[in-house]
Amino acid sequence: MGNLFGRKRRSRVTEQDKAVLQLKQQRDKLKQFQRRVGLSLQRERALARQLLQDGKREKALLLLKKKRYQEQLLDKTENQISNLERMVQDIEFTQIEMKVIEGLKIGNECLNKMHQVMSIEEVERIIGETQDAVEYQRQIDELLAGSLTEEDEDAILEELNAITQEQMELPEVPSEPLPEKIPEASPVKNKPKPELVAAS
Repeated sequence: MGNLFGRKRRSRVTEQDKAVLQLKQQRDKLKQFQRRVGLSLQRERALARQLLQDGKREKALLLLKKKRYQEQLLDKTENQISNLERMVQDIEFTQIEMKVIEGLKIGNECLNKMHQVMSIEEVERIIGETQDAVEYQRQIDELLAGSLTEEDEDAILEELNAITQEQMELPEVPSEPLPEKIPEASPVKNKPKPELVAAS
């Protein structure tokens, strides 16, 4: 009921799908025809033998002519079935090719949009600016490293050590010599466990 007032749903079945379905249905009908004719040929051959045994040569000859005509029909049917199957395969492969082409088209459009955002000139400009900034930083590093003398570097190291010492307040080292022999710890005596006496 809700579908009455709603939008009409678009079918996902394409014209190519309908064509493939019709071709497959036609192929199936031809295969059914083949089976019927095949059974008919077997019956007619057996009937022709029976007619020959009964001495009815003319009727047997007419029946064999009919059988031959049906065999030719079977050959034509086989060719038509193979043509239908080839056509179905061609249509299905063409559908796959169309999807691939559509995917390539979308990918190409996406690449073109990305190229519009970043042109070659823009990329070259960014790379140039990056190289300039790296060169400028290298020059600053050289100036800073070259302007300090050995005395300055020694003073910097002393200041660093002083700051490190302030942060780490270590206990002072004792000036007395350490005892040479460590007194042995007295072994722990095993205390006898009190015996449990049963209550009476």
